[in-house]
Amino acid sequence: MASTSHTGADPRLATLTHWLEGLASTHGLDLASLRPASSDASFRRYFRLDSSSGTAIVMDAPPAHEDCRPFVHVTGLLKSAGINVPSILAQDLQQGLLLISDLGPTTYYQAIQSGLEDAALQTLYRDAIGALVGMQQAQTTGLPLYDTERLAQELALFPEWYARRHCQAQLGDQDLAMLEKTFAALTRDNAAQPTVLVHRDFHSPNLMVCAKPEHGSNPGVIDYQDALAGPLTYDLASLVMDARHTWEEPQQLDWAIRYWEAARAAGLPIAPDFADFHRAYEWMSLQRNLRILGVFARLSHRDQKHHYLDHMPRVNAYVRQVAARYGVFTPLLRLLDKLDNRQVTVGYTF
Repeated sequence: MASTSHTGADPRLATLTHWLEGLASTHGLDLASLRPASSDASFRRYFRLDSSSGTAIVMDAPPAHEDCRPFVHVTGLLKSAGINVPSILAQDLQQGLLLISDLGPTTYYQAIQSGLEDAALQTLYRDAIGALVGMQQAQTTGLPLYDTERLAQELALFPEWYARRHCQAQLGDQDLAMLEKTFAALTRDNAAQPTVLVHRDFHSPNLMVCAKPEHGSNPGVIDYQDALAGPLTYDLASLVMDARHTWEEPQQLDWAIRYWEAARAAGLPIAPDFADFHRAYEWMSLQRNLRILGVFARLSHRDQKHHYLDHMPRVNAYVRQVAARYGVFTPLLRLLDKLDNRQVTVGYTF
């Protein structure tokens, strides 16, 4: 993997390999076993390699594009709350390199895709709900606020990248006024929720199935470097309206009730009436999924990562599920109908 021919064509890999050479004896690293583990929607990528204690993960986060310090900071917050996150074994923040413990090779998403009996699935998600409740009891020291301004900035991706760029729609003054009014209602409602640590992508690709004792308790939680201090219902919306896997509404409701009961038992500042809580997390999910439509469109059209479009119909369905339930969102539903007839599908897989 780390041969001269490979590293010559990949300067970051050469830097990473040289750094690992200095750590090899201390951590029992087998440098010849270095292999890709995964990448994500950013510039970060991950490698796995064998060590004397099993396996370890290397995070490569080019400093020109990424900052490892939030990952290190949030790791500390989550570990203090008892959440199973990777341990940081070595770090070079100037070079954007971290050596961290491995929580296993299988994400919840991969386990679901491989086929799970319902009993096993429910166990995984009850574990995830327990971890979420624990995570929301973590300190939020040093985290940026997920406030009205930031929520509004993220929603701007929907008209710009989804409506105009992806659907090639011309938005008139009436459309823009409607979106402004809708977004204002969403951000005002969501920003008023109690504030907790928000992972921001607490869903199946970022939850690890910890099948071995050395991996710790289930689930392992990863990819939390963008955590914020924000709305209580955000991460539940991520979990039950997963952009990567469709959960039907009865299943969403079951997990939402289980979370609500566990959160109340833990003393989290949650609505005492489930109907109020249900509306709050649905409005949060609408905000999140409108943003995701914009994000996925941008990843495709700007970054040439077209596979994100495969998930767009699912996210669209989640948006419609909520918008159809509340009269205030009827104008948004009409705009979605118009946009759906204009989606660019040539050359992409839906």
